[in-house]
Amino acid sequence: MSQSASPASSLLYELPSITERLDLAALFPRPGPVEVELGCGDASFLVRYAARHPDRNFLGVERLLGRLRKLDRKGRRAGLTNLRGVRIEGGYFLEWLLPPGSVAALHIYFPDPWPKKKHRQRRLVNERFPPLAHRALVRGGLVYLRTDDPDYHAQIRAVFAAHPGFLPVETPPDLAALPTDFEQDFQARGITTLRAAYQAL
Repeated sequence: MSQSASPASSLLYELPSITERLDLAALFPRPGPVEVELGCGDASFLVRYAARHPDRNFLGVERLLGRLRKLDRKGRRAGLTNLRGVRIEGGYFLEWLLPPGSVAALHIYFPDPWPKKKHRQRRLVNERFPPLAHRALVRGGLVYLRTDDPDYHAQIRAVFAAHPGFLPVETPPDLAALPTDFEQDFQARGITTLRAAYQAL
């Protein structure tokens, strides 16, 4: 696949290696800040967000091929050239494939809460997450998080509070107003979205 795909060609990027860090600039036809959504679901959020910000480039990371195919289909239908999808587990991608200082923002929305205590070590946002995110972000880069699980929200706040490289900030209203596919379902059932956002110092 061409690394500078046109809207008519696939927006899915096949990783040439799972051990070498990506050259993110090579994925997109035009230069610009790169924002990454770890676990992009059916790309409802990411496609609309990318359409609103043509000056930025967006990468959706998802392990399920069916969901990535939705990103590809929706993105091409919208004529987006600033969107790509990669099939891999989000935590691995963050730790091993993102180059240091390469990302303007990380979006993590409704990751699996693993509610049982014996499974909580499987959560994406744990004590190891803030240092990995800090390494991947540019100075001043942002992490945006959403969950419907109060315990997970408390854990997110705790692990970021323990890292000296982040400052808590507010989620911009225009970003908060764009729901994900999971969030639309939760809103219909009256479930509250819990948000957190942090800026890398």
